[in-house]
Amino acid sequence: MKPDQIYQQLIELAEKFEITVSEQNFKATNVKAASGFCIVKGHKRFIIDKQLKIHGKIDVLAAFLSKFPHEDIFMMPALRDILGRYRAD
Repeated sequence: MKPDQIYQQLIELAEKFEITVSEQNFKATNVKAASGFCIVKGHKRFIIDKQLKIHGKIDVLAAFLSKFPHEDIFMMPALRDILGRYRAD
């Protein structure tokens, strides 16, 4: 699976948990910030630094989503493998 496809699949998985994924340009704000989860006006959001390369975006999103119970959710085996790499034992 191509990195763009993996990233899109991770975004779709986040949506199943009612989490909106968006990209923001942190450089433009002049505020030191990192990609991560937050709740804005009651809505769950995962904000990713737009300047990250695709593999960095996959890393931060997969690490976050691996903590959710996803065993009963249908997904491509490649995506399940990626989440498994971040899963804490």
